[in-house]
Amino acid sequence: MAHIGTLFIISSPSGAGKSSLIRALLDRPSTDGRLQVSVSHTTRDPRPGEEDGVHYHFVEKSDFKTLIDRGTFYEWAEVFGNYYGTSREWIDQQLAEGIDILLDIDWQGARQIREQSPGAKSIFILPPSREELERRLNARQQDSADVIKGRMAKAVSEMSHYHEYDYLLVNDDFEHALNQLSAVIEAERANTGKQAARYEGLLSRLLAE
Repeated sequence: MAHIGTLFIISSPSGAGKSSLIRALLDRPSTDGRLQVSVSHTTRDPRPGEEDGVHYHFVEKSDFKTLIDRGTFYEWAEVFGNYYGTSREWIDQQLAEGIDILLDIDWQGARQIREQSPGAKSIFILPPSREELERRLNARQQDSADVIKGRMAKAVSEMSHYHEYDYLLVNDDFEHALNQLSAVIEAERANTGKQAARYEGLLSRLLAE
């Protein structure tokens, strides 16, 4: 299936501001309906305010394992004792229609995606410091002290994989990080191969003798 849209992999340690940046990016008029977030499947419990089918497709572990056996997922991984996976069929369909997809996954899932989809572009988001990362995690008031301690320990391991990504952003100043993220999307949209496929008819008319 030919892909006109671009799959953007976005990863970061928990608390670096990835979700806030994605929401703010989608609210920008410049997205013009051609940018969507992939809704992953997960076996973890919903957090306050999360809706099934909007933030995640929440499923039981037994159901998730059945979906794995059926080859449903583009990628899947186990994180903090829970499973996360992305629908292959939905992503391929959106990309074929020229929709750019934001895929919020960890470095393990990113590796799987890159192996299957070399055309995907990856972005890693860093916090400005460990202290700020811990402050943001505590400010959520969603996790226990033990969970936060585990996330901080995990963050160092996650951040060590930054060099595997195409782009690296530091979320110190939110608006600056948001502008950088938007610039990456727009630059990739202007890729000659993508534009040639999107404007095939226009190019034929412009170059007609």
